[in-house]
Amino acid sequence: MSQQTNLIYLNGNELEISDVVSIARHGGRIALSADAWECVRRSRKMVEQMVQEQRVVYGITTGFGKFSDVMISGEDVSRLQENLIMSHACGMGEPYPSEVVRAIMALRINALAKGYSGIREETLQLLLELLNRGVHPIIPQQGSLGASGDLAPLAHMVLVMLGKGEAEVNGRRMPGKEALEQAGLSPITLQAKEGLALINGTQAMTAQLCLALYDARVLLESAEVISAMTIEALRGIPKAFDPQLHLVRPHPGQQESARKLLIHLAGSERTTEQGQLRVQDAYSLRCIPQVHGATRDTLEYVWSTVTRECNSVTDNPVLFTETGDVISGGNFHGQPMALAADFMAIAVAELANISERRTERLVNPQLSGLPGFLTENGGLHSGFMITQYVAASIVSENKVLCHPASVDSIPSSANQEDHVSMGTTAARKLRTIVDNTAKVLAIEYLAAAQAIDFGTGDLGAGTRRAFKELRKVIPRLTDDREMNPDLVRAEELIRKGTLFWV
Repeated sequence: MSQQTNLIYLNGNELEISDVVSIARHGGRIALSADAWECVRRSRKMVEQMVQEQRVVYGITTGFGKFSDVMISGEDVSRLQENLIMSHACGMGEPYPSEVVRAIMALRINALAKGYSGIREETLQLLLELLNRGVHPIIPQQGSLGASGDLAPLAHMVLVMLGKGEAEVNGRRMPGKEALEQAGLSPITLQAKEGLALINGTQAMTAQLCLALYDARVLLESAEVISAMTIEALRGIPKAFDPQLHLVRPHPGQQESARKLLIHLAGSERTTEQGQLRVQDAYSLRCIPQVHGATRDTLEYVWSTVTRECNSVTDNPVLFTETGDVISGGNFHGQPMALAADFMAIAVAELANISERRTERLVNPQLSGLPGFLTENGGLHSGFMITQYVAASIVSENKVLCHPASVDSIPSSANQEDHVSMGTTAARKLRTIVDNTAKVLAIEYLAAAQAIDFGTGDLGAGTRRAFKELRKVIPRLTDDREMNPDLVRAEELIRKGTLFWV
């Protein structure tokens, strides 16, 4: 993969999560390398030879799933592929946002570019042009079992290539045929293997994991500086972040989180020494490196797993042009992504769990030594009382969503496909948990800033910057006012990554 002036060259082997985000959110355009096109041509030649020889090959000269033992005549091969798309395009629910659709398309193109799928150049080129010209198929979110690939979601993507289904262009929803015409494109007729090549893959779940991972990394760094603000507001003890302590329990994430906290608190006049006010802080302050660090390590693991999946062949059967082998296997099974999504969901939810506990310490006068609910006129004013309720509600919702989808499996296709991953469900709820966690952190961010306003003394190097960024757009709370607009602005600052620089 290489990138030139917003043009990202794919070869099937080097796509990074940051590239997927650039394509999905920032209009990144793609092209295939010359080597990738040559691999595509070789695999297509192999398919055409198998059709000519009338070889028995799954999905090329046979039906699908339970119908894999039904032979398909040469004259029906093309019809078989179109029927596959039509029958599988039965997703339900709200459509994916365009950023997810763009990520799905980019990931599928990258997988096909590896040259193990047998798709024609013109078919792959059309999918590439849809992405580059901003034609985004309407893809319902519900309907994938996460094994045999993301069949239903990807089938909806392919419908538009046939001049069917629906697409969004420049924010307007329209029939697929009209969307193609508006983009100056023409529908295609699928040939042997092409329908199967387009929909047999893990791209719907992987796309969502890419975006969730990117966002979660931003949330983690924001959580470090926000928690440092809370430490200052509560006159916490940074000695708990001393490198000596973390060297003797050398988890990389724990060490990095402790290092970041010390950077953010450097030069602060708001912290205390051991024994000055108290001997040690509560866990939600003292154990930040251990909790945030464990999440950091989890994100590193998931990042490497998802990056590997972004550059994998996940369809079936797989064509090996060098040996002539056609192997029916299970690379479409989403278990690696399902487990990663469930693991990450728990890790990200913990950022929210501990954040809510810090918010409680900020607003509770028995714990903080500050005015109750961070208001000077308690009784007449409620201050930050209900923001903690909201954080608690969202944290509780996250706990429900953290139930692992990957431990479930429902047999399908007359029990031919008798174990599935539910990876797409895991990825969908992971995205909700990431969004929820941003909201909980926004509540702590506002509360910590309000608490800081009651004290005196210089803030740390990082907390000073984060405090100033917030106060540029949200004034101190003096009288009760609608809190929702403030919370939304704080969340936006967090999501943009404007709170931190290290």
